[in-house]
Amino acid sequence: MITFVIRRLIGAVLVLIAVSFITYLIFVKIPGGDPAFRIAGRTATAQNIADIRHKLRLSDPFYDQYWAMMKSLFSGSLRSYSSQLNVVQQIKSGIPATFSLCIGAAVIWLFFGILVGTISAVYAGRFSDRAITALALIGISLPVAWLGLILRYVFAEGGLTTIFPDGGYVPLTSDPAQWFWHMLLPWFTLAVLFIGFYGRVLRSNILDTINEDFVRTARAKGLSSRRILVKHVLRASLIPIVTLFGLDFAAVLGGGAIITETVFVLHGVGYYAYEAIQKQDLPPLMGVTLYGAAFIVVFSTLIDIAYAYLDPRIRLT
Repeated sequence: MITFVIRRLIGAVLVLIAVSFITYLIFVKIPGGDPAFRIAGRTATAQNIADIRHKLRLSDPFYDQYWAMMKSLFSGSLRSYSSQLNVVQQIKSGIPATFSLCIGAAVIWLFFGILVGTISAVYAGRFSDRAITALALIGISLPVAWLGLILRYVFAEGGLTTIFPDGGYVPLTSDPAQWFWHMLLPWFTLAVLFIGFYGRVLRSNILDTINEDFVRTARAKGLSSRRILVKHVLRASLIPIVTLFGLDFAAVLGGGAIITETVFVLHGVGYYAYEAIQKQDLPPLMGVTLYGAAFIVVFSTLIDIAYAYLDPRIRLT
């Protein structure tokens, strides 16, 4: 176990270094990627641009620029080229909104995804299965931006009612009730896609697992259908769901919820990344990219550990 953890930690560091280097290389080499031109403005003189390049050390060799940016990022002193605000502080200020959105949506999509998939598998071929399948396909097909705008219009902007707030974020620590009320529409918007997808994947896994030898053995022992389903079939069928959930949750935490945050004006990490992309502002993009990569690496490690718990045939080596 200790060897496994050490090996994964070394791999995580190497992955983060590779991600940071590739991200930096892409944004330095793209056409128009020189931030000095964007900061100076359209009417800037050559001297203005030269002064900015000197101040930001943009004339240094590529590897010196990369090392300086990484050093300032991990020391907490890295600043945006466009706004001059501290990148680490900006990411920290957006984490509460992003965590609130992603954790709430994850609870919803995991619970209903498992519920929908299990019901659909138990009643496979019946009307309820066909109805759930149709609803799942509709949920998978709905664009997140479109669904969010429709929900805002119908439930917050007077299209049908104004029962929900029209976007914005209220911190949990300041008013828990308003925090919950403000997050309901964003939670549902982000969760719909995953509910349908997880339900379809789990249904297929359950139907495949039912025919396994260990399930037939459990039936031969006289175990009840409910116990076989929960104790044996569902437990084995959840392994792919654990993989999907870990990676999807890490992705949305790392900025994958950017569309939902933008539609509902939540000003989380995803919204911060959206603004940085618009301005081609490299320091915030480096910070957000490493922030997201760290979550994916950590969750992939936790997934490997969860495998061993869910299926005794899997061992950590």
